[in-house]
Amino acid sequence: MVKIAIWVLAIGVLALAVAEIFLRVRYGLGNPPLYVADARTGYRLAPHQNLRRRGNRIAINAYSMRGPAIAPQRAADTLRVLMVGDSIVNGGWWTDQSELLSLRVQTALDSLKPTQFQQVEVLNASANSWGPRNELGYVLRFGTFEAQVVLLVLNTDDLFAIAPHSHDLGRNPQYPTRRPPLALVEVIARRRTYTPSAELQALHDQGGDRVGVNLEAIRQLKQVVEAAGGQLAIAMTPLRRELENGPRDYEQVARQRLTAFAQTEGLPYLDFLPRFQQTRYEALYFDHIHLSAEGNRWVGQVLAEFVAEVWQQSPPTPSQPPSHDPLSDLW
Repeated sequence: MVKIAIWVLAIGVLALAVAEIFLRVRYGLGNPPLYVADARTGYRLAPHQNLRRRGNRIAINAYSMRGPAIAPQRAADTLRVLMVGDSIVNGGWWTDQSELLSLRVQTALDSLKPTQFQQVEVLNASANSWGPRNELGYVLRFGTFEAQVVLLVLNTDDLFAIAPHSHDLGRNPQYPTRRPPLALVEVIARRRTYTPSAELQALHDQGGDRVGVNLEAIRQLKQVVEAAGGQLAIAMTPLRRELENGPRDYEQVARQRLTAFAQTEGLPYLDFLPRFQQTRYEALYFDHIHLSAEGNRWVGQVLAEFVAEVWQQSPPTPSQPPSHDPLSDLW
């Protein structure tokens, strides 16, 4: 009986070891992208990460950008674009580093760049579920990296984004702050039902004009970018259901407010909804909101043309940054 028990235990341990190795090698489990709390952004990806998830490489540099190491100062012969956004820009685990939207913009923009530039850099400052206030916080934290153009990429849901926070960081399995001891532990954690904390739920339940607050964050982002000698431009991708059934009434109102806001502020604005409606959009989506690799290529080409047009416009005169802390009104 003792020998049988030992054999059963050995087989069980071997099975667990094989499962652990399989989960790590095949899916990259046990080594998730980590996050850190930040007083400005609420949270951001932890710097200096290099890992694989489901075969896709994810690299995070010293500035919590998804991309290679960069110099904070732009070279004189470089056209630099700073893309800021949520998971559309970030790409998540389903997008390999080589298929990122920012890289697609960079590749397409290289052939469109003005003759005075020898190279193009498109930086990727993003994180899942960020909204305009998170993105403003990022630029306040790190600056614009001397980018001539800062491209804010939104989706319709971002107009209703809540304030920056770190309430459930490390508690929500989608936003871990440390690596689990085993890939099997991560599997178990992700299968458990997650309930937002009372603090996070309170933010979601908060009343008031959330669209207005997010538009104000974009206005303040414009001030910061122009004070650094750059130009802010906005692009917005639609939810897939907006193409199937049209935007809901409250979304249509929010979209109209954004369009009017951009016109009033003199901000270049590209709404992808009409363009998506005129093409076979199904292959452009990975799910209900995120772009596929093909979608990144298609959208990246259009964004590159948009950035080239923005650059050809007269650059704004550098202005003074706000005299107060912008986030004090928006947190």
